[in-house]
Amino acid sequence: MVTPWLVPLVLVVIALAALAGWFWRGRPSSGAAVTWVANSAYLRGLSGYRRRLRVLRGGLVLGAAALALTSLAVASLTARPVDRDVRSEILATRDIVLCLDVSGSMIELDTEIVQKFSEMVDSFEGERIALSVWNNTSRTVFPLTDDYALVKAELDAAATALDFDLDAWVYDQEALENLEEFLTGTVSLDNESSSLVGDGLATCALAFDAEDTQRSRSIILATDNLVLGTPIYTLPEAAELSAERDIAVHGLYASMSDADSEEARAELEQVVTGGGGLFFEADDPGAVDGIIEDIEAQQAVDLDAEPEVVITDRPDRWYGWLVGGLTVLLLVLWRVRS
Repeated sequence: MVTPWLVPLVLVVIALAALAGWFWRGRPSSGAAVTWVANSAYLRGLSGYRRRLRVLRGGLVLGAAALALTSLAVASLTARPVDRDVRSEILATRDIVLCLDVSGSMIELDTEIVQKFSEMVDSFEGERIALSVWNNTSRTVFPLTDDYALVKAELDAAATALDFDLDAWVYDQEALENLEEFLTGTVSLDNESSSLVGDGLATCALAFDAEDTQRSRSIILATDNLVLGTPIYTLPEAAELSAERDIAVHGLYASMSDADSEEARAELEQVVTGGGGLFFEADDPGAVDGIIEDIEAQQAVDLDAEPEVVITDRPDRWYGWLVGGLTVLLLVLWRVRS
């Protein structure tokens, strides 16, 4: 049982005991006689006497400090120091799929988006995360995992690969090969379609474990929603598929200037917010915090999560001070009496 009120109580008891000892020490015991020695005033001028007096006074000051430290350590240990950590194991049961459009119109924007994904990972503790990239076909970069070292490494590699200027006059061959390798599997060579958003979202919705219904599911969809060609799933149909599988879809909209961008943005926002998700511009500095807070709040409601207070005894914080204070006190007593 944690009893912090014992700290001042123990300190008061120790202080009273010290005062009582000092008071009774100053009173002569019954029958004791005081002997006065004549012509001894000159002793105060002797260097040896002054040195011993300095040792005594210094010892008293240092001893008082050591006694105070020891008393505080004893009082704190008596009160049982602990760490309180509020945890919720249920709130760590989140599955999140990062769903990234890597079509030509998005390449120049994807590096910043991937960096935002990486920021999200910094706040995770037990969640599983996956990355799926798509154009007219999809590729899973890594499946759901809580290996955050792997996740950060893959996201860093993705950001590097996608940091490529398609409009440059001269291409860096190594960078181009790196980009092509990353995009492998996202483009069907016999298909002239591009940025099939509905199909990309549907693939992301199928990335979750169908048998595991005890974990909350979220998709973070980053796209400009500029579709070229005929997808198997339209965006609303893919959103409906996600809803049927109890998946929340959040949108990160990013786009270069385009004649159809306003219409595409409006559709994406309507589909995302209509399904209860959050919609952000990719360059919104509050996007990361907003999405994470919503995911946490939604899961707390869905799973009726109650945080658990974990109490850990931490006497080690005061043992060192107790030993140090007693050591100094004993050394001072030995030096003063010697």
